[in-house]
Amino acid sequence: MSITERIYKIDQILAARTSVSRKALEESLGVSWATLKRDLAYMKDRLNAPIVFDRELGGYRFDKSGKRVGPQYELPGLWFGAEEIHALLTMQHLLARLDRGGLLGPHVQPMLARLTALLGTAENTAEEVRRRVKIAALGAREFHLDQFQTVGSALLRRKRLMIRYYARGTNETTEREISPQRLIHYRDNWYLDAWCHLRDGLRSFSVDAIEQAEILEKRAKDVAEARLDEVLGSGYGIFAGDNVTWATLRFTPERARWVATERWHSKQESRVLKDGSYELKVPFSDDRELIMDILKYGADCEVVSPKALRDKVAAELARAGMKYQH
Repeated sequence: MSITERIYKIDQILAARTSVSRKALEESLGVSWATLKRDLAYMKDRLNAPIVFDRELGGYRFDKSGKRVGPQYELPGLWFGAEEIHALLTMQHLLARLDRGGLLGPHVQPMLARLTALLGTAENTAEEVRRRVKIAALGAREFHLDQFQTVGSALLRRKRLMIRYYARGTNETTEREISPQRLIHYRDNWYLDAWCHLRDGLRSFSVDAIEQAEILEKRAKDVAEARLDEVLGSGYGIFAGDNVTWATLRFTPERARWVATERWHSKQESRVLKDGSYELKVPFSDDRELIMDILKYGADCEVVSPKALRDKVAAELARAGMKYQH
């Protein structure tokens, strides 16, 4: 019988009887006095169980006087082994480090405290995870997601939003009424797909660029998910558009070993050629993000088609002082 099963059984036995002797508990659980003593101590110290030994009754019982200081006793809904708790603590650390907007911290912190208490094998377990697990987020922006909760509330309540939005591409700030459709976490940032009533079309907004948001008491316009995918999800990256073109890229055999494991688009097509090079085909409607990804590989990536994309990449490489060899 595992410690989880024993603790649940002890709880059931004590709850059903006025008092239970040590011998009765040992026989019911099939354990030694040393094991039973550890289990009782764990329940009292870690789970705040009001277990007392009643000398008059000659056994253990729950103290139901109600005069208890400190957290209330309750058995957790889930039980984990030490290895599982270490894994959960590691995941919590990853979430906290990736959640630079501070959205999850207040909700995750109680779970961290509970897991640390349940583990019981080391008081500095959480700190050990922080020391041993490092996340390098080089080049990542610092986000200020002050409007995230307002956006999320409007999205789920199906209400329209009036937003003040700063577009970095044009360096312009506009006010517009939008109907939120879905939130997307993409490349370490949050984006809101929405129907823009100012532009009368679907748009994708970077949440950290929403400077102000107000929920309107107007029903949001609903757009079918298929249409959202067609306009906002068919092209490459976060840039949207109906006019989709396919790009064919070819990577050198040396670079192919890395690129072959990458996913550039949900609908990408790829194959390894006879000489070991790697051919990748991806759809795009706006080439800005695609060009940035191509340039990361420099001369190791050849744009086979279309010609317009090939020419743009060659021009960018020339600006950087690199000759396009292909």
